Amino acid sequence: MSFTPQSAFALLGPDFADAVEPADFSDLRLRWWNKRWAEEIGLGELSPEQIADHFGRFDRPDGYPHAPLAMRYHGHQFRHYNPQIGDGRGFLYAQMRDPAGRLLDFGTKGSGQTPWSRTGDGRLTLKGAVREILAAEMLEALGVYSSKAFCVFETGDQLARHDEPSPARGAVLTRLQHSHVRFGTFQRHAHEGAPDRIEALIDHAIASYYPDLSGLEGPEKTTQFLAAVCAASARLAAQWMAAGFVHGVLNTDNLNVTGESFDYGPWRFLPTYKPGFTAAYFDENGLYAYARQPEAVFWALQQLAVAVLSVGDKDQIIDVLNTFPDTYTREMTAAFCARLGVAAQENSEEMVKAFLAFLLASQLPFEVVFFDHFTNDPGRIKAAARDYSGPEYEAFGDLFADHTPVRPERLGHVYFTRENPVHMTIETMESAFAPIHERDDWSTLHGLLDEIAQARAGYDLGRGRIGFLPEEGGQW
Repeated sequence: MSFTPQSAFALLGPDFADAVEPADFSDLRLRWWNKRWAEEIGLGELSPEQIADHFGRFDRPDGYPHAPLAMRYHGHQFRHYNPQIGDGRGFLYAQMRDPAGRLLDFGTKGSGQTPWSRTGDGRLTLKGAVREILAAEMLEALGVYSSKAFCVFETGDQLARHDEPSPARGAVLTRLQHSHVRFGTFQRHAHEGAPDRIEALIDHAIASYYPDLSGLEGPEKTTQFLAAVCAASARLAAQWMAAGFVHGVLNTDNLNVTGESFDYGPWRFLPTYKPGFTAAYFDENGLYAYARQPEAVFWALQQLAVAVLSVGDKDQIIDVLNTFPDTYTREMTAAFCARLGVAAQENSEEMVKAFLAFLLASQLPFEVVFFDHFTNDPGRIKAAARDYSGPEYEAFGDLFADHTPVRPERLGHVYFTRENPVHMTIETMESAFAPIHERDDWSTLHGLLDEIAQARAGYDLGRGRIGFLPEEGGQW
């Protein structure tokens, strides 16, 4: 396996993670290899045997001195603090530098038990792995900064699950992302009264993800680090809203310092615009409903702020938190404009509000309306022959009409010859997995992934690729 290994997280020491051994799977079958991203990071030439060695058996890469690490963290789960959690069915397999020198993590899901598994078996179902592939690919296509489903092996395990027909087929997934340092990572060390570890984590995050902050010391370092995480998290929440994505379980252990989507729970995409739409059947009070996601992210940021308070200045930290509402509003306006293919301008916030009012009144399919209005082409909107009328639409249309298209040549992509866009409702996901479950037929899933790839190329939104990285730095 040819890459430049890094030991950035392992060098923090044994207080941050536990060395573990991967499970020994009985029958590895490669089901997903993200060739596109493998080529992006210089691993496109791996042979099938090497892929199995490193992402099925998790043999250590050449020159990599560390065993897999089950990371330690705590977290608020549905706003109840839980000090009994950590990586319970995954680990940090390895870190590397991509060709541009950026730190990347290979993290796993379903790779076996760890000290933090509690009563769990440390395993992942094949359906769970397919769900993560679809979420990651769709989010990237819609311009959301997301982890990438890098590799999936079916394992031969037969698993008992209460929320899937059992026995369920087992799988192990490797995801690619910049960071697995969670808000809950800081919470654990605050809970244990270890400000030295909190400062070490901040130093690690700055060196690895926010190098522009290098050289700061004392409370100012904490303030600027928190400000960077606050801005990245506001951007992520805005991108979810513009994508119609409902994460489902926005606990503090499911949000990280780089502001990228990962650890998808029972995610959903909106069929139509319903602010109270929830993804998790157990979210009975709608705590993590679609429209409450910005609130949930803000609440989680407040818990991160409490965790770093021992190495920061209270007044400065409060000032940083107070920037979130305005930052989120600005990012939401930008995200909706990007999805509509127009440049943001002075009245764009008002336009987005009118757009949402129309979506609520009309209950037209969420993704369809974006598709029809992309780059503000009146001819396409009219040709769609949908019910774009009524007072709410007129209010939106008046504001939208003077918005300047951004790269309207994108409409020349074959994706826009479709009558309807690709969408990822629960029915779409279930229909893609059903043939796999019933007769091991993967063709429907592959066809859906091809459609998502077409959407990604057609929309060409970019932010799903570069995320928090500077625009001028180019794409990965």
